[in-house]
Amino acid sequence: MPVKIFGFIIIISLAICRCGSDKVTMKSLLEEMTTRENLSYFPEHKYKLIQFSSHNPKSVAPEKEGWFANQDMSHFIRVEVNSSRREFVIFDADGPGAIVRWWMTFYKAQNGILRIYIDNDTTPVIKGTPDNLLSGTLLAGPPLAVSVQAGAPLGEEGRDYDHNLYMPVPFNHHCKITYECDSLVLLHNYEGISVPEGFYWPDVFYNIDYRAYDKNTSVESFTWKVLNELKSLMQKTSQDLTGNNVTSSRKIDFGKDILPGDSLIVELPYKMKAVNRLSVVMKSHNLPQALRSTVMKASFDGQQTLWLPVGEFFGLGYSLNKHKTWMNQRTEDGKMESFWIMPFREKSTITFINYGKDTVHLIGIAGLSDYIWKTGSMYFGASWHEYYRIRTRDEKGSPFDLNFIDLTGKGVYVGDQVTLFNNSFEWWGEGHEKIFVDGETFPSSFGTGSEDYYGYSFGREEAFSHPFLSQPVGTGNMSWGPTVNMRHRSLDAIPFNTSISSNIELWHWAAINMNYALTTYYYIFPTFKRNIVPDIESVKRKVVFTKNDFNTDGK
Repeated sequence: MPVKIFGFIIIISLAICRCGSDKVTMKSLLEEMTTRENLSYFPEHKYKLIQFSSHNPKSVAPEKEGWFANQDMSHFIRVEVNSSRREFVIFDADGPGAIVRWWMTFYKAQNGILRIYIDNDTTPVIKGTPDNLLSGTLLAGPPLAVSVQAGAPLGEEGRDYDHNLYMPVPFNHHCKITYECDSLVLLHNYEGISVPEGFYWPDVFYNIDYRAYDKNTSVESFTWKVLNELKSLMQKTSQDLTGNNVTSSRKIDFGKDILPGDSLIVELPYKMKAVNRLSVVMKSHNLPQALRSTVMKASFDGQQTLWLPVGEFFGLGYSLNKHKTWMNQRTEDGKMESFWIMPFREKSTITFINYGKDTVHLIGIAGLSDYIWKTGSMYFGASWHEYYRIRTRDEKGSPFDLNFIDLTGKGVYVGDQVTLFNNSFEWWGEGHEKIFVDGETFPSSFGTGSEDYYGYSFGREEAFSHPFLSQPVGTGNMSWGPTVNMRHRSLDAIPFNTSISSNIELWHWAAINMNYALTTYYYIFPTFKRNIVPDIESVKRKVVFTKNDFNTDGK
């Protein structure tokens, strides 16, 4: 065989191999979910993250009436009759795609049947009750399928727990999800009682995020055969998500008593590395205040991309409660840890600045790992700002949108957090997330409530931790006090090519003043712009835990 022909055959063979391994599968998605480095690379398989939700269809545009319409339940795409069954359609999308995050809760409508139809098959590939399919063991066990507040009191007869499914469900051509429930057939005439529109009786709430891949992407659809073949991988995935077992090739110790106005600078001079673990212990006369008044900023290859209070970076706000996610945690002994991958080519500098009035004793370890820098590599960023004593109504007496962040450039949005003080016993979180990507006129993510976005329901105050969700403290959900809610993204990360605007409604039951701080996490290419800038005066303010604190905070 001539050498040129032989070489040509090798090239073709290699191309075929690459194409075969380039397919999106359940296996590849599970592996991607638990590889933190993947978030630092812009997705090779291009996709747009889109959300289906039960939000009120009266919300059509920011400038039109109904933008802040509530009653975000039991709004379906349509109703289909199938073998005398009435099935309410909650998801309907052409492929290729993959469902990557599914939250759902119910009020007096939890005893129905969910059906998932894939690739236009008239027989559902997946069928089950919500408690078995979404937070039971039909598809996966915890933490891939879980109720994040399991064990919390229902609070009111008929309310079902929230359900969170993170097990990916890929599809090649098409996917449709329906819900069959007799109480929903009667909808607003339950048990012979005429129920006015807007009552929670009976109702369904849902948010389903999916990746809409480019049309030329090859996707292997979900099958039970594939699922059974991946049982060991799913078990490993669950262990990885709950273990936080991170290995660092180098470790740098640091520590100092940081006087008011002073700082601790940690230089990381090694090349082609990534910070893969950051462990910090802080002590101070007023530790909650130190968590807010001690700021962490970081630069990677000269790009300053982080500026936020230490407590926000590690997911505490200014609480002292333990919690654990896949990206950060506070342990029982007070150690705060981060597992975000923060890559750099030449050098990195992490600085801790004490803007408070008390000395802060801080010791820590920075763990480094080897990192392969690619054309798709991005820098890690985090931003924070607070709406201080903000009024919960605008001049017209209406709710309004709060801005997490506006970013101009190319990157991936990977999470956010709210730390607030509710100056009332009334519920603060009716507001919906609204995330606009690449200049879209209607947000591709439009939710049904603040607690829904953060994975729980009905404003429950119980603390919980999940690999991607956490509420270290929820006192402010039912009384005067603080609340911290966080959501980290893996498969449901949001890529953007030109811009992203992340917002959440301030929709409070009462017209009061409150404190509402917002943190965002993202990966981004150099040459970007953001509208959130360091705010030193905000981090100096007194943190508040009680109504009396709120009346005297800042003094």
